[in-house]
Amino acid sequence: MTASLGERAGTTQVEVLGSRLEYRWIGPGPAEAPTIVFLHEALGSVSTWRDFPDRLAAASACGALVYSRAGHGRSGPLSAPRSDRYLHDEALDVLPEVMSRFRIGNAVLFGHSDGASIAVVFAGAHSAAVRGLVLEASHVFVEEEALAGIRRTFDAWETTNLKERLARHHRDNTEALFRAWADTWRRPSFRTWNIESYLSNITRPILVIQGEDDTYGTLRQVEAVVAKTAGTARSLVLPGCGHAPHSEKTAEVLSAAAPFIRAAVAGDA
Repeated sequence: MTASLGERAGTTQVEVLGSRLEYRWIGPGPAEAPTIVFLHEALGSVSTWRDFPDRLAAASACGALVYSRAGHGRSGPLSAPRSDRYLHDEALDVLPEVMSRFRIGNAVLFGHSDGASIAVVFAGAHSAAVRGLVLEASHVFVEEEALAGIRRTFDAWETTNLKERLARHHRDNTEALFRAWADTWRRPSFRTWNIESYLSNITRPILVIQGEDDTYGTLRQVEAVVAKTAGTARSLVLPGCGHAPHSEKTAEVLSAAAPFIRAAVAGDA
């Protein structure tokens, strides 16, 4: 079944592999223009992107698909406990089905944090299915800095109004989503998680964006992507910026990502 592209103003849902996924379509359909697929962060959703996908799609002359993974936003709940391979599952099982439902081929993937990891695994397995990748605050291996950041966020969950702020986006999913994320990353077995091997299979161009003050990752992540991809990769490192460059340094990200995407879809990146 192909998902309808008719409801483009707000969000609607599509069933994928037994889960109801919230999505929003922006601009022209895949038969009319290239498509950017936005893959959100660990605690993200359609709504946490705000209007950034609209602005980047317009600047890039593309359509865009923004969707919430299961357990996020207004999508259906998580159906099972997360394994250490939950990002592989999203990249190898869910994302191919999402792209098939919307008849998206040769997309540009814009991934933020967990979404960037999903983009790496998908492109490493299906390089011909993408035109390029924008990886924002990506992680391809586990760093102690990331684990320390997660521990601080867990403390904030216990001591501040973080739950209420997340609930604005995730509603009834909030508690289960946060616990699944925090528990998985703090699990001892997850320390060996690593997706660097997928980089050597990616032949499409990559733009890596990282904030210098990112509390969940260091520039070692950027260096690994640039050094190990089989294609071309360039980096944008932003001073005075944390884990969400698209919201903290919007103008700079748009100025770099839009021409990169236009060149990637034209085959000139």
